[in-house]
Amino acid sequence: MPTEGDQVLDRLAALANPHRLRVVAALQVRGRTYVSQLARELGISRPLLHLHLRKLEEAGLVTSRLELSADGKALNYFEVAPFEIALTPSSIAKAAETLSVVPSSIKPEGDQHG
Repeated sequence: MPTEGDQVLDRLAALANPHRLRVVAALQVRGRTYVSQLARELGISRPLLHLHLRKLEEAGLVTSRLELSADGKALNYFEVAPFEIALTPSSIAKAAETLSVVPSSIKPEGDQHG
Protein backbone atom coordinates (compact mmCIF):
# COMPACT_ATOMS: atom_id res chain seq x y z
CA MET A 1 0.00 0.00 0.00
CA PRO A 2 1.54 3.35 -1.00
CA THR A 3 2.16 5.88 1.74
CA GLU A 4 0.45 9.26 1.69
CA GLY A 5 3.67 10.87 0.47
CA ASP A 6 4.14 8.30 -2.28
CA GLN A 7 0.54 8.81 -3.38
CA VAL A 8 1.02 12.58 -3.60
CA LEU A 9 4.15 12.07 -5.69
CA ASP A 10 2.38 9.60 -7.98
CA ARG A 11 -0.53 11.97 -8.52
CA LEU A 12 1.66 15.00 -9.15
CA ALA A 13 3.84 12.99 -11.56
CA ALA A 14 0.74 11.79 -13.40
CA LEU A 15 -0.54 15.36 -13.76
CA ALA A 16 2.86 16.79 -14.75
CA ASN A 17 2.15 16.25 -18.43
CA PRO A 18 0.02 18.46 -20.70
CA HIS A 19 -1.63 15.48 -22.44
CA ARG A 20 -2.70 13.98 -19.13
CA LEU A 21 -4.06 17.31 -17.90
CA ARG A 22 -6.11 17.51 -21.11
CA VAL A 23 -7.35 13.94 -20.59
CA VAL A 24 -8.54 14.73 -17.06
CA ALA A 25 -10.14 17.98 -18.26
CA ALA A 26 -11.93 16.25 -21.15
CA LEU A 27 -13.24 13.48 -18.91
CA GLN A 28 -14.41 16.04 -16.35
CA VAL A 29 -16.29 18.07 -18.97
CA ARG A 30 -17.57 15.21 -21.13
CA GLY A 31 -18.01 12.59 -18.45
CA ARG A 32 -17.56 8.88 -18.95
CA THR A 33 -16.35 7.97 -22.44
CA TYR A 34 -14.50 5.27 -24.33
CA VAL A 35 -10.92 5.41 -25.59
CA SER A 36 -11.57 5.82 -29.33
CA GLN A 37 -13.96 8.72 -28.78
CA LEU A 38 -11.59 10.43 -26.35
CA ALA A 39 -8.62 9.97 -28.71
CA ARG A 40 -10.58 11.62 -31.55
CA GLU A 41 -11.61 14.53 -29.33
CA LEU A 42 -8.06 15.12 -28.09
CA GLY A 43 -6.42 14.56 -31.47
CA ILE A 44 -3.97 11.91 -30.23
CA SER A 45 -3.47 8.27 -31.17
CA ARG A 46 -5.18 5.53 -29.19
CA PRO A 47 -1.86 3.88 -28.20
CA LEU A 48 -0.55 7.19 -26.83
CA LEU A 49 -3.84 7.82 -25.05
CA HIS A 50 -3.69 4.34 -23.50
CA LEU A 51 -0.25 5.14 -22.06
CA HIS A 52 -1.53 8.35 -20.50
CA LEU A 53 -4.71 6.74 -19.20
CA ARG A 54 -2.73 3.91 -17.60
CA LYS A 55 -0.51 6.44 -15.77
CA LEU A 56 -3.59 8.35 -14.59
CA GLU A 57 -5.32 5.15 -13.50
CA GLU A 58 -2.24 3.93 -11.60
CA ALA A 59 -2.27 7.24 -9.72
CA GLY A 60 -5.95 6.82 -8.86
CA LEU A 61 -7.08 9.81 -10.91
CA VAL A 62 -9.26 7.96 -13.43
CA THR A 63 -11.09 4.65 -13.42
CA SER A 64 -11.90 2.29 -16.27
CA ARG A 65 -14.52 -0.31 -16.99
CA LEU A 66 -14.71 -2.72 -19.90
CA GLU A 67 -18.23 -3.01 -21.31
CA LEU A 68 -19.87 -4.64 -24.33
CA SER A 69 -21.68 -2.41 -26.79
CA ALA A 70 -25.02 -3.37 -28.34
CA ASP A 71 -23.19 -4.84 -31.36
CA GLY A 72 -20.90 -6.96 -29.16
CA LYS A 73 -17.78 -4.79 -29.29
CA ALA A 74 -15.72 -4.47 -26.12
CA LEU A 75 -15.32 -0.80 -25.18
CA ASN A 76 -13.08 0.43 -22.40
CA TYR A 77 -14.83 3.37 -20.72
CA PHE A 78 -12.93 5.86 -18.58
CA GLU A 79 -14.06 8.50 -16.13
CA VAL A 80 -12.47 10.84 -13.62
CA ALA A 81 -12.18 9.40 -10.12
CA PRO A 82 -13.05 11.77 -7.28
CA PHE A 83 -9.82 13.27 -5.99
CA GLU A 84 -8.47 16.38 -4.35
CA ILE A 85 -4.87 17.44 -4.00
CA ALA A 86 -4.19 20.10 -1.38
CA LEU A 87 -0.79 21.69 -1.88
CA THR A 88 0.17 23.84 1.03
CA PRO A 89 3.52 23.99 2.77
CA SER A 90 2.10 22.02 5.70
CA SER A 91 0.45 19.34 3.51
CA ILE A 92 3.72 18.91 1.60
CA ALA A 93 5.68 18.59 4.86
CA LYS A 94 3.20 16.02 6.17
CA ALA A 95 3.36 14.01 2.92
CA ALA A 96 7.16 14.19 2.87
CA GLU A 97 7.32 12.56 6.30
CA THR A 98 5.64 9.44 4.90
CA LEU A 99 7.71 8.98 1.73
CA SER A 100 9.03 5.46 1.40
CA VAL A 101 12.41 6.78 0.17
CA VAL A 102 13.72 10.00 1.66
CA PRO A 103 16.87 11.53 0.15
CA SER A 104 19.45 12.37 2.80
CA SER A 105 19.45 15.98 1.62
CA ILE A 106 16.00 16.58 3.15
CA LYS A 107 16.26 14.56 6.37
CA PRO A 108 16.07 16.68 9.51
CA GLU A 109 19.35 17.76 11.04
CA GLY A 110 20.55 15.38 13.69
CA ASP A 111 18.80 12.42 12.05
CA GLN A 112 20.90 9.37 12.85
CA HIS A 113 19.94 7.64 9.59
CA GLY A 114 21.20 10.35 7.23
